[in-house]
Amino acid sequence: MSDLLRKPHSETGRIHDITPENAKGPLSPDWAYVGFTCYRLAPGEMAEEATGDREAILVLVEGKARLSGAGEDFGEMGERMDVFERTPPHCLYVPSGSDWHAEATTDCVIGVCTAPGQGGHAAQVIGPEGISLAERGKGTNTRYINAIAMEERDVADSLLVTEVFTPAGHWSSYPPHRHDEDDFPDMTYLEETYYHRLNPAQGYGHQRVFTEDGSLDETMSVSNHDVVLVPKGHHPCAAPYGYEMYYLNVMAGPRRNWRFRNHPDHDWIAKKDA
Repeated sequence: MSDLLRKPHSETGRIHDITPENAKGPLSPDWAYVGFTCYRLAPGEMAEEATGDREAILVLVEGKARLSGAGEDFGEMGERMDVFERTPPHCLYVPSGSDWHAEATTDCVIGVCTAPGQGGHAAQVIGPEGISLAERGKGTNTRYINAIAMEERDVADSLLVTEVFTPAGHWSSYPPHRHDEDDFPDMTYLEETYYHRLNPAQGYGHQRVFTEDGSLDETMSVSNHDVVLVPKGHHPCAAPYGYEMYYLNVMAGPRRNWRFRNHPDHDWIAKKDA
């Protein structure tokens, strides 16, 4: 199994705990920014973490929970009971140097997105207000985006977070593109994680992570709740006929901007669809 494909540790509780330390591996030796934790909780179960020198965005992927962070009680949050409803998520930003606590009030899945924090933002609710489902692409490259915390929203120090819904038989993160050089404004260096869900849940999808020089070329079959690490290179996804794909993206790097470059062999697709 590829070092970039991370399977859940368990069926319930903390199913993923990806940190800059344990994300490092033969294919990702320079990983330094993005962290991702995921919890699957039953009603009454709890989760909590201290942020330390990192900021966090808690995404209620599905279900409801009572959330608090940085000494504030934000009450019950969440509305989307099935992620494939495609409605905007409820999210909570928690700054560095604080902590957060969650108590599930229904079965729920919470994605915890982390990156270095500088204390530039206060704890706050993000969404569902201000998040609207946007269509991107054409034909079988059509997919749907919930931009939770991209750069146009000044809600975080480092984190860039978004959701993508890919219909069955479609491609996304396509044409292949990369953001692995610190060359702003032409490109930004951003590590990225993909937390995948499939509908129906027994389905699978595919993701390829590859560089133009061939030094990295991994093609992975992803199952429900798998995470893929993208340390560099292009990273398209495909959903087979019969199975809808969702993924929650977390990106971070030296600066909070998303600038990418399409693969030169396939850039004509983006130009044709522009």
